[in-house]
Amino acid sequence: MASISSLGVGSGLDLSGLLDQLRSAEREKLQPIVTQQSDEKAKISAFGRLQTALDGFQDAVAKLNDASLYSSLSTSVQGEGVMATAGADASPGRYEVSVTQSARGGSLATSRIDDINLEDPLTDAGAQLTLTFGDGSTMPIDLAADSTLGDIRDTINATPDTGVTASIINDGTGNRLVLASSETGEAAAITDMTFTGLSVGATLAKDADTLRAGRDAELEINGIAITSPSNRVEGAIQGITLDLDDSASGQTSTVVVERDSDSLREAVTGFVSAYNEMKSTVGRMTAVTGDADTAGELVGDRTVRTIQTRLSRDLGESVLGGELELMSQVGISLTPNGRLELDQAKLDEAIAGNPQGVAGFFAGDSEAAGMAGRLSGTLEQVLGDSGMLKRSIESSETRIDNLGDRYARTERSIESTIDRYRTQFGQLDSMLAQMNSMSDYLTQQFSALDAQLGRK
Repeated sequence: MASISSLGVGSGLDLSGLLDQLRSAEREKLQPIVTQQSDEKAKISAFGRLQTALDGFQDAVAKLNDASLYSSLSTSVQGEGVMATAGADASPGRYEVSVTQSARGGSLATSRIDDINLEDPLTDAGAQLTLTFGDGSTMPIDLAADSTLGDIRDTINATPDTGVTASIINDGTGNRLVLASSETGEAAAITDMTFTGLSVGATLAKDADTLRAGRDAELEINGIAITSPSNRVEGAIQGITLDLDDSASGQTSTVVVERDSDSLREAVTGFVSAYNEMKSTVGRMTAVTGDADTAGELVGDRTVRTIQTRLSRDLGESVLGGELELMSQVGISLTPNGRLELDQAKLDEAIAGNPQGVAGFFAGDSEAAGMAGRLSGTLEQVLGDSGMLKRSIESSETRIDNLGDRYARTERSIESTIDRYRTQFGQLDSMLAQMNSMSDYLTQQFSALDAQLGRK
């Protein structure tokens, strides 16, 4: 049988071209499968964009469902040298803070060591340094024999909980060992140091003139005297931490603590924007244009319809049990096209006049209560690991796999059909070749017979 490369040689017909046309016609059966695969891939991509939009909305809902949003406070300070931070148990108020002095740590240096190298030993065996602090406590530190001034410094810094840090300062004519308190305040300040067991001829003692006494911070809050060993003053005003710096001494500042309405306002605005952005995304995906090339990828999709229905229900239903029950009472309305609209003035009025009602409407008294809690539950059913969005994506992925198998089966069937055509064409080519050969033979015989008859 002739191969495909010589198909048609025997008959003189373009059987190879005809076979190619048949193959092209058969492969048209694959196009609907390819189209369906493309549609499912477009759906998966669309579901991914929808998930991104819903994730943004879920984040906005989570902010509104956080009870701390409604109890958060902001602080401001009018004046210099004082910073204020409000904690969870703070209360709104106005406080006048007058600082007499800020807290500082104490320091003390040894007398100058003249004509002696830093490498010269100063101690014998059994030497010891004893530190005394403002609260009367002492700290003994054992010193190794033949310790230099640098060794003494290193021993102090390596000893745990000494309450001081040691350094060496050269004043231009000699070296001094300087001890600085690790903490501020009068009680923690170093007040004395004594050495025992020094080498013969070594002189190492405190220089009383270098004593820099530690001190507590002294201030008044609304006329009430306060002392603090630290420049971080905690507990003087419930829930408020004051931080003083060196410039605070002699300064009077006003600390204002008020409800953080800006954060709540931003959260509500972000909620409305995130929902509208999600609606815009859905609108593009479900747009009906009458043209398959421009229509949305999820036109008529049941999952999208279900998501929209549930979210609209959550937004429209009343929140029972609180002072505020409807979105309109906090300045949010649902427009005819399904988007949210925010009346900023009405929201500000609700926040200022009924902050507890606003908190109850959005967050309720538990994570599942309030409108935000209701929406959170719905969004979890949509976006969770076993949620409807993930199931829809998995369903499309399964259909793509099945279509891939169907494509492969159809392609094998097409090749089998083409092989059958090729065999039949080969047989036709052989038969026509034999017929042509027989025709040529008969033509020759008839011609020879005519010649013989003509001679007679």
